[in-house]
Amino acid sequence: MEKHLQIIALTIPFPVDYGGVYDLFYKLVALHNEGVQIHLHCFEYGDRKQQEELNKYCASVHYYPRKSFISSLFSGLPYIVSSRADNNLIQYLLQNNHPLLMEGVHCAYPLLDERFTNRKKILRLHNVEYEYYKDLSLATTSFWKKLFFKREQRLLYNFEKTIANKADSILAVTQKDVITYQKEFGAKNIRFMPLFLPTDWTVNCLKGRGNYCLYQGDLSVISNEKAALWLIEEVFAGTKYKLIIAGKNPSLKLFKAAAKRLNVLVMANPEKEQMQDFIKQAHIHILPSYSNTGIKLKLLNALYNGRICLVNDLTAGGSGVEQLCHFFEDAASCKQKIKELLETEFTQADIDNRKALLSHAFNNKENAKDFIQKELC
Repeated sequence: MEKHLQIIALTIPFPVDYGGVYDLFYKLVALHNEGVQIHLHCFEYGDRKQQEELNKYCASVHYYPRKSFISSLFSGLPYIVSSRADNNLIQYLLQNNHPLLMEGVHCAYPLLDERFTNRKKILRLHNVEYEYYKDLSLATTSFWKKLFFKREQRLLYNFEKTIANKADSILAVTQKDVITYQKEFGAKNIRFMPLFLPTDWTVNCLKGRGNYCLYQGDLSVISNEKAALWLIEEVFAGTKYKLIIAGKNPSLKLFKAAAKRLNVLVMANPEKEQMQDFIKQAHIHILPSYSNTGIKLKLLNALYNGRICLVNDLTAGGSGVEQLCHFFEDAASCKQKIKELLETEFTQADIDNRKALLSHAFNNKENAKDFIQKELC
């Protein structure tokens, strides 16, 4: 008997060109390979356009416009939710009784609709969103952005509390998010499900030592810029340790901060191959975070392709890959760890340890089978 699944995606999940769409896209591929008939619904906005590639993995693909902030302002819902509350989507979903997978709190509007009360509903939790927006509000210096982020934080807390027990299953990307939903919102049907990653990802690290540290990410994101500035001004200032900061759209502020340090280089918008070369050749991947929810794709990329990973608890705590990382607590302990780790060889035993843990944790085929058995049978 064919298994059908309606999936609502917060954006168009192809091309796979930023961390937020990896799990979305590769889950489609894995479920398709296990014979699931996928009916994909996604929101078209910004520079992400309709994609023929998605038809290879989905029985049907439907696109919807995302509402503007002004048109969503008085809904009483978080903007990331109200802007995706589309009546045409709801009407389509009501035409059948297929299980419904909502990708992110962004897409959880149907949980408020009583017409879906007896429908199998699954929420894929990408973040504890209210905490994520709290972190964004703390990271920005813009008055208007801070106002918006604080508004979203308040509305998201109320929304997440409301929906925590309206889904039949909530699937979190980290154990930490499971615990938060249980403690904060009393969620009863929540469990951990690992990210789905590219099938060609294998542990491909170089042994030995590199001669620089690397911080990489989307530098246009406020929290990532804050982390990069912290490294420049609090950790690498007064040292001779080399730091490369590489990523998308760094600000003039970041360039100016780096220009004051002879040991810091900012690389703007490197090509994919160049970025992967930075990752492979670095000795230490330093990945501080100001957000304690979700799992960072840049950390997983570093674990699969780089050498030593030095992180704080907000980056890797509850991720399932803690034992593969070294941890720091503050600038002083970060400096000390860098000093120690620059003298530490990355060995074949380290590589073998990664292979064993990562191949088990992020097995798309087994995780797709587990999803089907627990959620679609």
